[in-house]
Amino acid sequence: MDLNRDIYETTVRASKSLLLVDFWGPQCGPCLVLMPFVDQLEARYKERISVAKVNAAENRMLCAKMRVMGLPTFILYNDGAEVKRLTGQQLSEQDLVNLLDEALAVQTKEVP
Repeated sequence: MDLNRDIYETTVRASKSLLLVDFWGPQCGPCLVLMPFVDQLEARYKERISVAKVNAAENRMLCAKMRVMGLPTFILYNDGAEVKRLTGQQLSEQDLVNLLDEALAVQTKEVP
């Protein structure tokens, strides 16, 4: 799902599951390397996690509002609230898996 400034907040607030938002850019090499893996995350985590993308080059005002200062940046939300943020050109597929697995473990502990 592609997000822009017009639908970002309503999409984040409406999400009832974990939502991973990928801020990427068409000129960002690390973003492009991770993109196929990010595309697979939603299928890998089935209905437990949703994935959305924001093209930073087309949404500069949104990036400034969200304080996205570098690419790639991944923001994880739970019930509309930011849980964690990862950023940097050295991010790996394993970093993303660890982020999502940790969030799911915390979420599972909260459910009686």
